[in-house]
Amino acid sequence: MATIQRFEDVEAWKKARLLTGKIYSVSNMGAFARDFGLRDQIRRAAVSIMSNIAEGFERQGSNREFRHFLAMAKGSAGEVRAQLYICFDVNHIEEAMFDELTLLVVETSRMLSGLIKYLDNNI
Repeated sequence: MATIQRFEDVEAWKKARLLTGKIYSVSNMGAFARDFGLRDQIRRAAVSIMSNIAEGFERQGSNREFRHFLAMAKGSAGEVRAQLYICFDVNHIEEAMFDELTLLVVETSRMLSGLIKYLDNNI
């Protein structure tokens, strides 16, 4: 694996950025925009994925410390995924959008798992 110089080069961060933008966009529409609790919570969880990847990378600590932040990011991805079910169940998003966002968050989570496994083998 090539050495990554900036957190912006981490593929999982790029995918999380895309997910976060889509979450913000969809949560600005219709009844979702007025469901302040759910809207704010899913936004915070999406932002947390990106932020934990960046924070863990920028700390320039050990692989173990970076792994810890990646695990927190993965937990936030699970939170987003669970909240997407709520959004779908209460008709804030259509099935096609649910599928698109779920795919993005699952891909992000898989990327994080891969990076965590890589770090586990190099701690």
